[in-house]
Amino acid sequence: METNIVQSIITLFQMICVIIVFAYLFTRSRVFQEILGKKPSFTTKSLLVVIFGLLSVYGTISGVTLYGAVLNVRDLGPFIAGLCCGPWVGIGAGIIGGLYRCAGGGPYMYTGLIAPILAGFIGGIMYLANKRDLVPTWVAVVLIALVESLVSLIAMLVATPASQFVTILTVVAIPMVITNIVAVFIFSTIIQNLISERKTRLEKEKLETEMARKNAELQIAAEIQRNFLPETLPKTEGFDIAAKSIPAKEVGGDFFDVIPLEVMPISSSRTGIMIADVSGKGVPAALFMALSRIVVRVTAMWFRKPSEVISFANPIIANNSKTGMFVTLFYGVIDKDTRTLTYVNAGHNPPIVLRKKTGEIEELTLTGMAVGALEDATYSQQEIPLAPGDVMVLYTDGITEAVNDREEMYDLPRLIETIRNNSNSSSKELADEIISSVFAFSGTTPQFDDITLMVVKAG
Repeated sequence: METNIVQSIITLFQMICVIIVFAYLFTRSRVFQEILGKKPSFTTKSLLVVIFGLLSVYGTISGVTLYGAVLNVRDLGPFIAGLCCGPWVGIGAGIIGGLYRCAGGGPYMYTGLIAPILAGFIGGIMYLANKRDLVPTWVAVVLIALVESLVSLIAMLVATPASQFVTILTVVAIPMVITNIVAVFIFSTIIQNLISERKTRLEKEKLETEMARKNAELQIAAEIQRNFLPETLPKTEGFDIAAKSIPAKEVGGDFFDVIPLEVMPISSSRTGIMIADVSGKGVPAALFMALSRIVVRVTAMWFRKPSEVISFANPIIANNSKTGMFVTLFYGVIDKDTRTLTYVNAGHNPPIVLRKKTGEIEELTLTGMAVGALEDATYSQQEIPLAPGDVMVLYTDGITEAVNDREEMYDLPRLIETIRNNSNSSSKELADEIISSVFAFSGTTPQFDDITLMVVKAG
């Protein structure tokens, strides 16, 4: 009896080989792409009814009659049609297969008519229940097992003589259930793999689109940043000034400026200097940088005191900060006549002053919070002398927070050491040396933040 079961299963496996080949070809067709898109046309559905109906007919034709029962995979086509395309396609295919079987007559003709229609209906209902998606493979396997078991049991109870009940059960019913389970498992696995491939492809396309958009955004931000940084600095009598900015890949909002504060720059005794770092990255940060620079630059023409400049500019910038952005900013005024620097440090990294005469280091500490963070913030100012040979370095955290492959930061002591070692150089040479020192320290570690600095050397 076990041998008969094995032989029956082998016979059925030979039958489903054609169906499995069809499954593979079907899932690679244009028609199936419509199904995956959940928008099959009426023409496509009609075509699928015919195709899966013919598969059901094939399941009958290729069947083998044993003990008056037909060993077949007739229900497979309609069931798969329902699972993939919905109840109407599944029922339509089942009707074609069922009518063909019914036309052949025999004691099992009525169950042969009902079974494929029932299989297509149940597959279609599960398709709808799963929001027009193919159910997981294990669900499909359980469903076909229940459908085939139920149909086989009804057929045997209705048309099988009692003396042949066990024989039909073991030689026909059980092999049919097992074979349909295997066939559905293979078919469902093929489709699930294709769905996974499609999902992966769509995610890849989405990622590529997002990367292209991001790259375009970075290019726009970089262009904005370049256009708003001074190409050349105005000459300032009594002081040697140089500045550099190297944007990271993720463009941020670092900027600097040198502002002649008189209508006739040739007679100017006062010059504004500024360095700043906007929170955030990309186009929003670049636009906020442009806004902040323009507001401070224009306001600097109206007020003499740096504290007044920043106090007036802050609410304007804060009211235009729709996304919670702010800017840390250092603004100072150097006066060649009084040899002084009057400044406001609004939440920025304290600039470093190296005294030529004593070799001492001073840090220009905070005098207020970041600009744009709070509309009614207040700012005070400080004044320091600048003797001949004194060096002042303004910088953003892209310098001190640069890291190497050991995750060590460049930090303030290294910056101070570089300034000391090159204090007799020109401002431009010192700026170049600081940048070179930072990149030598970082090595192959990518630059993650903008690097911006300004060097002011008193003559």
